[in-house]
Amino acid sequence: MSKTVLIIGAGPAGLTAARELLRRSTDYTPIVVESLDDVGGISRTINHNGNRMDIGGHRFFSKSDWVMSWWREILPVAPEKTADGLSVIPPADRYLLIRPRLSRIYFLRKFFDYPISLSANTMRNLGFMRLLKIGCSYTFSSVFQRKPERNLEDFFVNRFGNELYSTFFKDYTEKVWGVPCREISPEWGAQRIKGLSVVKAISHSLRKLVRGSGSGVAQKGVNTSLIERFLYPKFGPGQMWQVVAEMVRAGGGEIHHGVRVKELREESGRIVAVVAEDKQGQGVEYRCDFVISTMPVRDMVLGLSPPAPEVVREVAAGLCYRDFITVGVLVKKLRPTRGSLRGHKGNLVPDTWIYIQEPDVKLGRLQLFNNWSPAMVRDADTIWLGLEYFCQEGDELWCLSDEEMGRFAVDELARIDLIDAADALDFNVVRVPKAYPAYFGTYDQFEVLRRHTDTIENLFLVGRNGMHRYNNQDHSMLTARLAVEAILSGSCCKDDIWGINVDDEYHEEKK
Repeated sequence: MSKTVLIIGAGPAGLTAARELLRRSTDYTPIVVESLDDVGGISRTINHNGNRMDIGGHRFFSKSDWVMSWWREILPVAPEKTADGLSVIPPADRYLLIRPRLSRIYFLRKFFDYPISLSANTMRNLGFMRLLKIGCSYTFSSVFQRKPERNLEDFFVNRFGNELYSTFFKDYTEKVWGVPCREISPEWGAQRIKGLSVVKAISHSLRKLVRGSGSGVAQKGVNTSLIERFLYPKFGPGQMWQVVAEMVRAGGGEIHHGVRVKELREESGRIVAVVAEDKQGQGVEYRCDFVISTMPVRDMVLGLSPPAPEVVREVAAGLCYRDFITVGVLVKKLRPTRGSLRGHKGNLVPDTWIYIQEPDVKLGRLQLFNNWSPAMVRDADTIWLGLEYFCQEGDELWCLSDEEMGRFAVDELARIDLIDAADALDFNVVRVPKAYPAYFGTYDQFEVLRRHTDTIENLFLVGRNGMHRYNNQDHSMLTARLAVEAILSGSCCKDDIWGINVDDEYHEEKK
């Protein structure tokens, strides 16, 4: 008799788990419950009047051969270029494009390389005195390291020096998280920036000059922040997960939309049922043999029945999240800024996204959807921008109406000289709660929560919110794969799952 695996969430981790169960065994039936009407979670694609939005920007790149092969099995890679060097838009819809990656920092109304390099442009933009301060502070921090690293400020200063940290990291990071870097765990830096440092950024630039950027996407020896090419679905990241969802249904799995999980019932150290609420507000109960959860771990723990011990509930209740608003803005053209548009076809800078370091706006990051895939934009003569704002659910920014938020975003673009407000044609607002698990609050006590959930034999926490980790989608997929392997092997040990992306190397690389 088939066993039921209840999967909470239809994002990359949840759908990977469902597909892997169906691929590897006929003895398990995955039932996926999802609160949204679409799949992909934060990796879904929003279609607004024929213009598509990628929430947060998703490069399909991984050092894991398994992940890269998995993606290419779902969507084959298109031929990259025509004879005249123009990017190919293949005739069929289901393809991965190979895209050049360029991210820059916008600061002092100028563009800087990201990661910061000692290019002529960088030195010219910074000026002699600021460069001198950066060099001196970097030298000082290299000799006098802050040990132990107690917070994110220590992490940044040890790798970049105080002056470079203050210039390019401090304000942006605090804009993202809404708290001082001194209140954020250094683990966030280890998770997102990993082994990147000034030395590595410079050595990467020198190697690029000598060898060129190469033509493939297999850049396993390159720090994730330095990759130059990546795969990308023709119609955005959601296309990948829509195809996977089709495969799950075709293989006998189920996906139920509009279902919000309220309670996980535990008996004798196992989850026996998940209680939820459907679109009509009616209660529905799913009996299950196993649970793979990608829902916010705070809500999951507080929904356990009988309740978890008080100390565990206190840690769960104290976990924090940072919420997120993306505003798509359609414009006729960009405004030329300090020569930034010279030589770029169609009045479009070449960046995939731009980090907005300017302190006089709340805008954190800017995507240029045309450069992710031309198919993301309905009219090639327009420019489709994605403005990213970091906020808290219920704060002033979050509570603006869509009209107010759209006008606010257009005004900020105009204020920092990137567009003329009169050139804005349309906008769309998307709010994403709990987009970023935060490394403050009670995060320093997270092991208390983990130890308790690990004792629930048939419960597996995976993915970004399921593990309260700022995972990329490939790491989320790897955690799902290991959860499936544990279920199929009858193992109750969750250590390998928690081991994903803790260190600089990937789990399978260490093996």
